[in-house]
Amino acid sequence: MADSIKTVKETRELAGHTDPPKAGILLANLGTPDRPDSAALRKYLREFLWDRRVVEVPRPIWWLILNLVIVPFRSPRSAEAYRRVWTERGSPLLYYTRDLAEAMEHEFRRNQPQVRVYPAMRYGSPGIVEALEQARRDNVQRLIVLPMYPQYSATTTASVFDGLANALKKVRWIPELRFITHYHYDEAWVEAVADRIKAHQEAHGKPEKLLFSFHGIPKKYLLKGDPYYCECQSSARRIAARLKLEPEAWQVTFQSRLGREEWLKPYTDETLLDLAGKGVKHVQVVCPGFAVDCLETIDEIGVENREAFEHAGGEKLEYIPALNAEPDHARVLAELCWRHGQGWPEFSKQAAIAEDTLAERARRAETAAKSLGLED
Repeated sequence: MADSIKTVKETRELAGHTDPPKAGILLANLGTPDRPDSAALRKYLREFLWDRRVVEVPRPIWWLILNLVIVPFRSPRSAEAYRRVWTERGSPLLYYTRDLAEAMEHEFRRNQPQVRVYPAMRYGSPGIVEALEQARRDNVQRLIVLPMYPQYSATTTASVFDGLANALKKVRWIPELRFITHYHYDEAWVEAVADRIKAHQEAHGKPEKLLFSFHGIPKKYLLKGDPYYCECQSSARRIAARLKLEPEAWQVTFQSRLGREEWLKPYTDETLLDLAGKGVKHVQVVCPGFAVDCLETIDEIGVENREAFEHAGGEKLEYIPALNAEPDHARVLAELCWRHGQGWPEFSKQAAIAEDTLAERARRAETAAKSLGLED
């Protein structure tokens, strides 16, 4: 919570008194460790896997499993994987998210200059709290929250809502809010993904099989009402229809499972081994559940699963990159937010507040501060 105002000068210089009101877009992604080393991974995994939305195991039991088994043994292996994808710019998930936020803000700059886009991580930095603090400093009074998950799941989208709610508990002046829960149905998004696949195939040829690989979740979450599985299937059907693919040319699979319980099937790694065993030589994999590339796409699919497929007899596995911060992706998400922002003045073409109006507002604030007995 912000510190109390003590002086007339502080009152006069408040963003709410000197800047025009703005609308913000909180572009929320999952998160990433600060560094590709075991210490950073231990911190990140404890925060990520302690989320009740992610792992629905009684806390005392899960505390023991997480801190005595998963974190000690998984951290070094995960750090090694992160080092393979880490670049001079850092974690791909983080810099692609930042690039996308910047590209979206560029889309708004011409006709909606009072819209700002703030990248935020559900786990790690920059967090939701930091993004909200910056939005407050920018005089953001209306906020659209866009979790970067085309398909809804309680493990991801709902967790962003929880993180936002927890952050707002510490805020005195809560902005007006709108929350986008999913966007897999958006035809512009479907077209963008289909175009990415088409462009890749025009450059590299068509495969014998195209896999739509989505991040998995435990099967029991589906049975308890999570719509994620259905939205993944819908996403793949829409994209395949846009590409005019025959049913036998593509398949939906699920990756990145954790633990021994049953997750959504079929599993991506097992499917690839099965295809190689059946004599399939050329496979392409696209991951439409990932808005930007990250460890799970670049390394898990592009390195680990490719090597396993080739070792099992396959000849070529190609990963088709995510939409990342490409202009078409920025336009798709900016237009999505623009539609959700209708009725708010910042998303219209209304004239900006004049400088003399802002100056008069600051003068009135100064007068009010003096009447309240604040220090000069």
